[in-house]
Amino acid sequence: MRLKRFANIDPIEQHTSFKQFNRWRQDRIRKQKHKDYSFCVPSTRPDIQYLENNRRWPSITWIGHSTFLIQIGGLNIVTDPVWSSQMAFQKRLSQPGIPIGDMPPVDVVLISHSHYDHLSIATLRRLIGPRQMLVPAGLGPKLRKKGFINVKELHWWESVIIHGIKFSFVPSQHSTRRNPWDMNSSHWGGFVIEQTAPGRGKLIGHAWGKAKISNLPEAEASAADEAMQDGEWPSGGEAELPYAAEIPNIYFAGDSGYFQGFKEIGRRFAIDVALLPIGAYEPEWFMGPQHTTPEEALQAFEDTGAKWFVPMHYGTFKLADDTPREALDRLEENRRKRSIEEKRIVILPLGRTWRLSGK
Repeated sequence: MRLKRFANIDPIEQHTSFKQFNRWRQDRIRKQKHKDYSFCVPSTRPDIQYLENNRRWPSITWIGHSTFLIQIGGLNIVTDPVWSSQMAFQKRLSQPGIPIGDMPPVDVVLISHSHYDHLSIATLRRLIGPRQMLVPAGLGPKLRKKGFINVKELHWWESVIIHGIKFSFVPSQHSTRRNPWDMNSSHWGGFVIEQTAPGRGKLIGHAWGKAKISNLPEAEASAADEAMQDGEWPSGGEAELPYAAEIPNIYFAGDSGYFQGFKEIGRRFAIDVALLPIGAYEPEWFMGPQHTTPEEALQAFEDTGAKWFVPMHYGTFKLADDTPREALDRLEENRRKRSIEEKRIVILPLGRTWRLSGK
């Protein structure tokens, strides 16, 4: 049986040839002599007691790279969980914002795609809790072979509702591969998280309601039935964070190059907080089709119409030739050019919990 291959909305060049990779490798050897990796993403002590006991108020805690703990509607949600100490031969640049042993029980795991910096099997096994996994189409069989049972696959624009929280799988521009033979054998994308039933998100222990997959926009009609800063860093990570929303809609973009799909996501959803990647973009001729630059991330932010932008996908692993400091400086420079209010870009220290409702 022929292996199914997934594709992007718009055709992009896949830089997979040995010649292209070797050109990048030679460029990297020359450039890294002049790169300053002394800047480390600041961190703050996580409020473990709050995170363990919070089943009411919406919050976001950055753990590192594309890994967040999101608490909303009584659910503990983890995105692209990776606590790995190194990626290939590169050691982790910063420690996880929350030690994995201090993580509260995880109800839902969102996996954007199968690349190793977004999907760690060892990490998944160490997390505790129900760990219902929502994954791109094609990835389910691989996870089941690893022993994971609670796995649900989604195609673009499909959604699932769990305890009044709606998870919609949306497009991105990327690719997947975990070995030489499985190129694009599973899909890639992001997730929009919405609370469809205010006040019904509390969990008693970890009792689960039924989850239903539906195609958008048809899912909208059935939701009710199915519901059961400049480059300077805040001192010590303790600067006051803004109020976002009592019941926020959160967009986790996963990994993506810039594409027109951001506008379509903005048309379909009312997004309060957008978690968007700003790193692993250099050299742009090689990385550009699959990783947004900081400037493109700001364009994506404006395309989606989100109110708040939390940068991610930088400062944890040395995946490309850009540095964390460069990514943040370019983000700030372009924010000023676009006249975007400074407070709308929420740069989280590792381990800091942004209490979105202010409580």
